[in-house]
Amino acid sequence: MSYFNNVSNIKYEGSSSSNPLSFKHYNPEEVIGGKTMEETLRFAVAYWHTFQADGSDPFGVGTMLRPWDHLTGMDKAKARVEAAFEFFEKINVPYFCFHEVDIAPEGRTLAETYKNLDEIVAMIQEYMKTSQVKLLWNTANNFTNPRWLHGAATAPNADVFAYAAAKVKKGLEIGKELGAENYVFWGGREGYETLLNTDMKLELDNLARFFHMAVDYAKEIGFTGQFLIEPKPKEPTKHQYDFDVATGLAFLQKYDLADHFKFNIEANHATLAGHTFEHELRTARINGMLGSVDANQGDMLIGWDTDEFPTDLYSTTLAMYEILLNDGLGSGGLNFDAKVRRGSFEPEDLFHAHIAGMDAFAVGLKVAHRLLEDRVLEDFISDRYESYTTGIGLDIVQGNTDFHKLEQYALSLGEIKNKSGRQERLKAIVNQYLLEAQVASVR
Repeated sequence: MSYFNNVSNIKYEGSSSSNPLSFKHYNPEEVIGGKTMEETLRFAVAYWHTFQADGSDPFGVGTMLRPWDHLTGMDKAKARVEAAFEFFEKINVPYFCFHEVDIAPEGRTLAETYKNLDEIVAMIQEYMKTSQVKLLWNTANNFTNPRWLHGAATAPNADVFAYAAAKVKKGLEIGKELGAENYVFWGGREGYETLLNTDMKLELDNLARFFHMAVDYAKEIGFTGQFLIEPKPKEPTKHQYDFDVATGLAFLQKYDLADHFKFNIEANHATLAGHTFEHELRTARINGMLGSVDANQGDMLIGWDTDEFPTDLYSTTLAMYEILLNDGLGSGGLNFDAKVRRGSFEPEDLFHAHIAGMDAFAVGLKVAHRLLEDRVLEDFISDRYESYTTGIGLDIVQGNTDFHKLEQYALSLGEIKNKSGRQERLKAIVNQYLLEAQVASVR
C-alpha cells in the first residue's frame, strides 16, 4: 500500500526548477570540502512529529489528515512503519529517530509495552534490511504518561525511578538491535516547580546514578552508540536540570560523566534558554562535546517551543560554520525535530517542510564552507586577539606572569588603544556571501 500516492521520489533539480517537490539546493552527491552533502549533513526524520503529530494545540483539536488515521492500536503502529519507510525513501534521508512510544503504543503493563515494542521493532528491522535508511538515535519517552508528573530519574518516588530505568534498558537493547549510532537522554520532566518540596541535591545525585547505570549497561550489552544529552530550559518544568549546554557540562563534569556523553543541541531550545543556536553549538564545540543537532527554529514572538522547520538561512549558515569547525558531527546528524504548522494539514505538506529544511541547511553548508575557505571571519578574529601572541599577552597565555608583574606592566602603560569590533561590517560580509550564493545558484 502507498500512503503518499501523489508524491514521487524527491530529486535535486536546482534553483531554476519550478517543481515544488524537488530540492533546489540540496544535492546529496555534490562535494563540499571533500565530502558529499549527504555525508556532512546526515539528515534524519523525526518519527514523532512526522508520523505522530496530529496538529492539536492548547486551544484546538488535531487538524492533520493522515492515511492511517482510521486505524487504532497496533494496526495504526504497523501502518505508520509502512508509511515511514515510504517517506524515508521518497525524501531520500539517510537516518530517522524515535521515542519508543512513537513506534508502538504503551500497554496496560510494562510487559505488554515490551511485547508491543518487540513486534514493531521486528517489523522495522525487516524494512531496514532492504532500505538505505539507518537509525540515528532512539530515546525513551519518560515525560508524557502521568507516572512522570514529578520526573523520572529525579522523581521523589523510587518506583518511578525503577520504571524509568527499565524503559531506558529496553531502549538500549532496541538501539543495539537496530544499529543506532547514538542514544539520547532528554530530561523532559527532570526539574522542579518549587524548592518548597524539592530535595535538589538528592534529585541531581539520583540523575547521575541513573546515567552511570546506563553507561554500565551499554558496556554490558556491547552498545557502542554515542550517549547524548539534549538541553532544554523552562519547558515543561520551571527549573530544568538540563537548562543549556553550560549547565549540562557542569553536571557531567561534577559527576564524572563527561567522558561518556556529548550534547544533542536543538535550535529552539537554545533560543528558549536566551542563547542563539550558534552559541550553544560553539559552547559544545570548544569543549569537545558537540555530538548531534535537532534542526528546527522557534518563533521569536512566541515564548514556547514551536518546533518550526528551519528556513532562516542566516541561522543555518552560522550553525554549519560551527559544525564544519567541529569537523562534522561524527556519529550525529541533523534531525528535523520539527512539525508542519497546524494549517499545513495535508500529507504532501510533510514533503514540502522537509524540502525547505534540507535546502536551508544545504545553503548554510555552502556559505559556511566559503566563509571558512576565505577565512574572512577567522582572520579578523586572529587580528583582534593579536596582542596575546607576543609580549605580555603571550606571557598571560603561557602562564609566565602574575599579578605583581602585570601591575608593573600596567603602571608603565600610557593611553590604552582598542580596536573596533566591526560587528556591523562582519554581518554585512555574511550577508554578502549569502547573497552571492543565491546569485550563483540562479546561474
